[in-house]
Amino acid sequence: MMGPSRIVVSIVAVVLLGGAAAAFAIVWRPAIAAVEPPGPQAFDAALVKRGRDLAAIGNCSNCHTVRGAKNFAGGLPVPTPFGTIFSSNITPDAETGIGRWSEAAFQRAMRSGVNREGQHLYPTFPYDHFTNVSDEDDRALYAFLMTRQPVRAPARENQLSFPFNQRFAIAGWKLLFLRHGTYQPDPKQSAEWNRGAYLVEGLAHCGACHTPRNALGAERNSAQFAGGDVDNWHAYALNDRSHAPVPWDADALFAYLRDGWHPDHGTARGPMAEVVSNLSSVPSSDVRAIAVYMAGVSGTPTPDRKRQGEAALEQAKASSVPASQTNTAGASIYAAACASCHASGRPLPYGGVDLALSTAIASPDPRNLANIVLSGVQAIEGERSPIMPGFAASMTDAQVSALLNYLRARFSNQPPWSGVEKTVQDARRAQTAFLQTSPAPRSPPTDSQQREKPW
Repeated sequence: MMGPSRIVVSIVAVVLLGGAAAAFAIVWRPAIAAVEPPGPQAFDAALVKRGRDLAAIGNCSNCHTVRGAKNFAGGLPVPTPFGTIFSSNITPDAETGIGRWSEAAFQRAMRSGVNREGQHLYPTFPYDHFTNVSDEDDRALYAFLMTRQPVRAPARENQLSFPFNQRFAIAGWKLLFLRHGTYQPDPKQSAEWNRGAYLVEGLAHCGACHTPRNALGAERNSAQFAGGDVDNWHAYALNDRSHAPVPWDADALFAYLRDGWHPDHGTARGPMAEVVSNLSSVPSSDVRAIAVYMAGVSGTPTPDRKRQGEAALEQAKASSVPASQTNTAGASIYAAACASCHASGRPLPYGGVDLALSTAIASPDPRNLANIVLSGVQAIEGERSPIMPGFAASMTDAQVSALLNYLRARFSNQPPWSGVEKTVQDARRAQTAFLQTSPAPRSPPTDSQQREKPW
């Protein structure tokens, strides 16, 4: 007969074995057999073109292309609170890319964040959104990527400390935050709204930048679209917490996403400029759908919010904002460097946005304004686009800080920022790195007929 101590030992052993089996089931994923790289002729041209549009909506090139390097060859450093992760090569190179991935392996990566070899992928690859992508769209994306130029580019080693460098830990993250299941249309909404929701919540993964994250790097569902951080830029709140002086509506969002600027809101800069650059080549119906859905996220402005927006527009038309009498250094810099464009009355894109309408100035975070002043707005060849010189080489941090404080005081009714000079120092350092690695915004084909062809 078994004694009490042996019974306890047996129970502990069973529990440990059960726990180990459960952990193994959560962590282990089998490899999917390699395939011979399919040739470009294996894919229908219409499917490839559709995949091209979807890749643009998903901003695949932004994370998988280093400035000056081959498209989709990976290697872009993505800084996170846990270390730096380098994007992977998603060209069809057989040895260093996804050339030997079957469509099933590609779809598993999109849906479950697991590569062909069975390794868990870090959620910097936003598969927590890509679970919403349909089978048909995954197929089109696969066709597009497998018809790109193969590029030999071995993966760079991530710079993560323990335990974040252990991929099995990602399985625990998924257990907490990854929810499976594709997008389900809302029958109470229009087809256009549902199309926008499908794109925004799925492939476009807008919340990845515009939603704050918790201590484990997951999006906070309770604060969806309340604003987030990316590459030392603040991704503005898109919900009812927006600080835009004029409330957004679907028409303004559509114009902004399509052209990269709107006269009542200004220009897209930083990572958002790359997003807009990609959206300029996709069907306008998809961009309109995104705008319609996001306008719903913003919601109908309250009567007070609407009055504030109307007052901002009236102020911009009047151009009679009183100058600050206390910040003479900032006032002098504004008069010498900014007023000739921003107070000229010339409309965008060739004149500067009226600064009373600038979200960068009304925002509680001065980072974006510091980035814009330092880096400027580069012209896009062949496009009717805004332009502004950068002042990183001609202004000291103290001068930029004086200018930012002046603009905040003169063109917003918000309290002064704190720590502006530190923000400018950080912006100067971060923008240098950002401009060296991120892909430059590019023009879509200026010939509209070229937009109908698979690249």
